[in-house]
Amino acid sequence: MTPLGKLLIGFGLLLIVLGLLVSLAGPLAGKLPWIGRLPGDIYIQRGSWSFYFPLATSLLLSLILTLIFSFLSRR
Repeated sequence: MTPLGKLLIGFGLLLIVLGLLVSLAGPLAGKLPWIGRLPGDIYIQRGSWSFYFPLATSLLLSLILTLIFSFLSRR
């Protein structure tokens, strides 16, 4: 199998996993109400306009994924 074929299969599997995570995010959001509402998340509301940037949630998710991938990449 060529490297391009392996790469395309890897991206396909990644898209499947991401799709499953997104589809499960709705039911899990009710059970984990603190996700997306951490103290460092930025939320600004002015009249009918609102802006939300989940800074702390993004940092926490990045840390968790970094730890998972570092443990998986060790041989």
